[in-house]
Amino acid sequence: MSTPRILIYLLRRDLRLTDNPVFHELSKSFQQSQNPYTHLLPLYIFPAQQLEVSGFLASDSDRSPFPEARSTVGGFWRCGPHRARFLAESVWDLKKSLEDVGNGLEIRVGLVGQVVKEVLEAYRVNSREGEVVGIWMTEEEGVEEKREERDVRRAVEREGKKFRLWTDEKYYIDDRDIPFDNAGDLPDIFTSYRKMVEPLRKAPREPLPKPTKLPPLPTFIPPQSAPFRIPPALSELTACLTKPLSPDFGLMNPPNWPSNATSAHPFDGGEITGHARIADLLTSSSMSTYKDTRNGLLGTDFSTKLSAWLALGCVTARQVHKYLLDFEDAKTELGKGAQGYGKGENTGTAAVRFELLWRDYMRLCTRKFGSRLFPVDGFRQDTSYSWKHPQKDPETKEKVARFLEGRTGTGLIDASMRELFLTGYTSNRARQNVASFLAKHLGIDWRIGAEWYESLLIDYDLSSNWGNWQYVAGVGNDPRGEARVFNPIKQAFDYDPHGEYVKNWVEELRGLESVECIFQAWKVPEQKRREVGLDGVEWVESPLKRIEFRVGGQGGRGRSGGKGGKAGGSRGGGGGGGGGRSSVSVAGGSVGARKGNEKVKSHGRMGAVDKAQWSGVVIVS
Repeated sequence: MSTPRILIYLLRRDLRLTDNPVFHELSKSFQQSQNPYTHLLPLYIFPAQQLEVSGFLASDSDRSPFPEARSTVGGFWRCGPHRARFLAESVWDLKKSLEDVGNGLEIRVGLVGQVVKEVLEAYRVNSREGEVVGIWMTEEEGVEEKREERDVRRAVEREGKKFRLWTDEKYYIDDRDIPFDNAGDLPDIFTSYRKMVEPLRKAPREPLPKPTKLPPLPTFIPPQSAPFRIPPALSELTACLTKPLSPDFGLMNPPNWPSNATSAHPFDGGEITGHARIADLLTSSSMSTYKDTRNGLLGTDFSTKLSAWLALGCVTARQVHKYLLDFEDAKTELGKGAQGYGKGENTGTAAVRFELLWRDYMRLCTRKFGSRLFPVDGFRQDTSYSWKHPQKDPETKEKVARFLEGRTGTGLIDASMRELFLTGYTSNRARQNVASFLAKHLGIDWRIGAEWYESLLIDYDLSSNWGNWQYVAGVGNDPRGEARVFNPIKQAFDYDPHGEYVKNWVEELRGLESVECIFQAWKVPEQKRREVGLDGVEWVESPLKRIEFRVGGQGGRGRSGGKGGKAGGSRGGGGGGGGGRSSVSVAGGSVGARKGNEKVKSHGRMGAVDKAQWSGVVIVS
């Protein structure tokens, strides 16, 4: 009997079976008589530098060999419970889909390059059980992701095997169709890029079909290395990811769930649910009305909510486009009877395509600027601003704590921050206001907000999150830069005119009728404060920022006390440290600290291996 020839497919954010070029190629070649492999081993690794993996320890007496997966500036868990749950569901959904076509999915935890090295060594030692002929994986843009690709390539080539890096095809316009080869040629303004690739309705390639048959799993599969174990069920997998994360996330005054409030993002992860969501959007007319409703704040259908599935590659942007084409041209029955069916592109479907292209653009910005995505001075490398840092100033530390807890005293900001903490979601409109409030009104290091969003957002996407925080903070590729300031009071009047969203999440304000007071609780008269239980409440009496605005009048921008001027004072920088045991202990500590305070090498964005690479809001939400 001949030795099995095994191909390993290393998955990351390409968690789908349909429109997956790797599975498509594998299915085609497997049906040929002269295929180079007999077995396929799909492998998903929960990366220890990005997710806390101590919940996978086989026993309570075991210790993790990895540093805690915390952010650099704020010391937050890098992946919170909401995204961990959605990720676990997406991984498990792919596992089930692969089993349906004769294969499966192996799950591991650790550092990607190290796990691959261990798997290759195990097959070399057990050579009679099978020979690995190569490893394939899909290319991504982040600093850590590039490090993973480098480490995997080295491990594979050291064993004399073949390594192949596939183009990431989950985006709207295929890399092969972008009108330039050098990332440095990407325009710094989105509109300029958009004009290069229009018309958008004709830009994407056709999605690839779902494979009907794949090679089987090998009979011998190296187990997860100690001290970890992989659970056999989705519920246990989710529990392992969320077990180390304290429910209050280290906040002294964590938000409580308001009565009768519901999540705007009640969806499960996975390819199947992603396609079901697209179908619901078409049949409910939500795609056609998207442009008119996308700035909403309450409910499930004011925006597409597709960003979480797009971020993990459960669905692709070109699949969304194909659904829209078929709906617009009445090529299928899906959406028949809904607004816009069979009538060509409308303002809503065009707006969805526009937002999908924004995701493409932000990802290309990451390709262009690389590690400049993370320093406080941004893509512009502008060190002239005097950012406030909680590590250096107790007053700023207190402001950050109140900001994270939704106790700023500005209604729209507090509602959004509480919604985010409790549900893992907040609207795109709210995200822009939150980012502007932290960076422009408070003048605090914008990376605190970017890291908090990374931790809590279900739909976190590296490029969209960090790129948009830079954009609003004025250090990214926004042509208006410092001049773009959101007045959250005016924005609340514009997009929450009756105060329904604010009262939904800030339950203490439900006894108020005046929207001016709902949005600026410090304006509530003393007698009314006593009547509704707001007397003596810190964030009512002492808001972090009093931003004047009156309907029909000129609202102040609230710039005083915000970002510093161009001369004198401290200049950005800073913000190192972070970590420690409390997730909001932004006063300092050692990134990578664990029980017993032993020191362990960090493998995050500023890991010891790649310190030199460190220089110092989500679309289609």
